[in-house]
Amino acid sequence: MQDTRQHVLLVAGGGIGGLAAALGAARAGWDVELCERAPAFTEVGAGVQLGPNAVRCLHAWGLEAALRGVAAYPDRLQVRSALSGRALAAMPLGPAIAARYGAPYLAIHRADLHWLLLAAVRPLPGVHLHQSETIANHTDSGQGVVLRTAAGHQLHGDAFIGADGLRSATRARLLGEAPARVSGHLAYRTVVAQASLPERLRTAQVTAWLGPGLHVVQYPVRRGELMNIVAIRHGRPPDDLDHWDHAANAGDLEGALRGTCTALQDLVRAVPQAGAGWRLWPLCDRDPVGGAHEMARGRVALLGDAAHPMRPYLAQGAGMAIEDAAVLQDVLAQAGIGVPERLQRYAARRWQRSARVQRRAERNGRIFHATGPVRWARDLSLRLLGERLLDQPWLYRAPGGAALPGGAGSSR
Repeated sequence: MQDTRQHVLLVAGGGIGGLAAALGAARAGWDVELCERAPAFTEVGAGVQLGPNAVRCLHAWGLEAALRGVAAYPDRLQVRSALSGRALAAMPLGPAIAARYGAPYLAIHRADLHWLLLAAVRPLPGVHLHQSETIANHTDSGQGVVLRTAAGHQLHGDAFIGADGLRSATRARLLGEAPARVSGHLAYRTVVAQASLPERLRTAQVTAWLGPGLHVVQYPVRRGELMNIVAIRHGRPPDDLDHWDHAANAGDLEGALRGTCTALQDLVRAVPQAGAGWRLWPLCDRDPVGGAHEMARGRVALLGDAAHPMRPYLAQGAGMAIEDAAVLQDVLAQAGIGVPERLQRYAARRWQRSARVQRRAERNGRIFHATGPVRWARDLSLRLLGERLLDQPWLYRAPGGAALPGGAGSSR
């Protein structure tokens, strides 16, 4: 006899991954109980780049018009030498990449993406969002999952998704793993109003400046009104990051960029002059996913950074969480199989691709920050091959939408 009762998905985390999971599950016909430990659904951070692979998922959820209201659509990607300022390679974005992959390449403020997903999820009748609810424990009985919160509440469901980020408590309970590893790279991030910058420093494209032991990326967000800038260099984070003097970041970053070209130094110096400040984020990650068992066990599965935190050198952290949610939607909608089997299908379809993106992101970091002969070879290759090196068909042709191909871990 077919099971016609209403399934309930429990979700830990109200960030981009958790909200995407809730939206996908609701579209699969499940009710959702989502717990967010913060008192309000907000998102910090700066800009996010989304490739066509992730944008196709968002379009399939009916969010294309909403995206066009808040995102920026860069017309070009270029790579420049941080030392000489010389252009090394370029690739058209805009209509060209949309025609090639069925969806555009866009850049969006993280808070805008979060708001867009929240606005899509909040009105859904089967979705219940719980604020100020920290999950203290979960129990998978084999027949269902029970969440117990620090406030003493209990929630019952058929499956549980841990989308609670890099320091996921769900992952720690499920896999018993140590904390994420510190990468030895520091990210300085800022968002600045383009109107407050000299016209020569404003941009409508994505630019990556590559230098020895560092790189800087800049691109427009929020309809092009803002510019996101992130500078990443090798270094040791302060011992007490929470109480560190963030006002010192500008001077620290300027010192790290000594010896780079005038154009790049002018951009970085213009940030405090425009009234913006830098925030420091030590980058952390984990080893690439080693198998489906690291993403799902029984009725519990991991999603986004809880499953596969990665370095930002492929601009796919948010994109992988969105892809996870789209594949989750597909498996949750499959009738005739048990819930644990559905989660195993989710993990089987996601772990290889996620691991590949993690490995490629780490490799890109070594290439971006190369020194000596390796840097010279990199620059020569970019000048000779250009767009062929910048394009990522194996990545951008990947799954999109609610009905996803079974080979999510495959490549061209």
